[in-house]
Amino acid sequence: MNKRLTFLLLAMLAATTACNRQAAPAATDASTPPSTTATDTAAADAAAAAAAAAAASGAPADSAATAPAQDPAAVAAADAAASAALDAAAQGPAPVAGTDYIEIKGGQPFDPLNGKVEVVEVFGYVCPACAGFQPLISAWKRKLPADVRFTYVPALFGGVWDRYARAYYTSESMGLVEKTHDALYHAIHIEQSLKGERGQDSDADIANFYAKYGANAQQFASTMASFTVDAKLNKAKQFAMRSGIEGTPTLVIDGKYRVKGTSYDDIFRIANQLIARERAARGGAPQGAPTGN
Repeated sequence: MNKRLTFLLLAMLAATTACNRQAAPAATDASTPPSTTATDTAAADAAAAAAAAAAASGAPADSAATAPAQDPAAVAAADAAASAALDAAAQGPAPVAGTDYIEIKGGQPFDPLNGKVEVVEVFGYVCPACAGFQPLISAWKRKLPADVRFTYVPALFGGVWDRYARAYYTSESMGLVEKTHDALYHAIHIEQSLKGERGQDSDADIANFYAKYGANAQQFASTMASFTVDAKLNKAKQFAMRSGIEGTPTLVIDGKYRVKGTSYDDIFRIANQLIARERAARGGAPQGAPTGN
């Protein structure tokens, strides 16, 4: 199948779905990966932003979405959408507890550091909605101020989800996340050189992908099964449980607020205003101020 057509079909799916777990965190069945259910219109925003930016540049309408992350048209499209989200945050209504976000009882940051406001994206490489979200979240996090730290936390929904969570933490330990994060989404959802939820990628399959970016495949596969990675997975699982994570992608602000939202723009509006609230509490930007550059 033509790769651009594959992406368009993916975008249509992600426009009406988010990747959800079927069971509560304590009862995850490792043999049964979660299904996708109709809960989100988010990817439609990404597709529209990409098309608009591509049209402005004279590029084909789907080029920004299908190109690799480093492609200038793709970066421009995502940056434009991130800027629009920041504008929406400045002009939109204040977020409402219970409607726009859930206040996490007893919530804690995943990894507190030097008083910075923490933003976590709970994600899954095999999740189509996360793949649609990635170009926008990548651009948005580049615009966050210096006193805000962005952290990826992989979801552990069982089966191949857990295998790719192991891959994430292995790549992190080898300093490969920046090189490989977008590329792995591309390999699963566009190139389909990796199967994701369409099959069962082995540790060796995944290690061979990372070998293209400088990893030793044998060492990578061995590290995936290490106690160090086990400990990181346990930390991620505990964070997801106390944060009430039920689907991906999900943003958690400072361990206190789980963002809801009905679209990508809405998610960023809510996240930006909650970040501004936390920055104000620390003596940073005034409450309600936009958080980008």
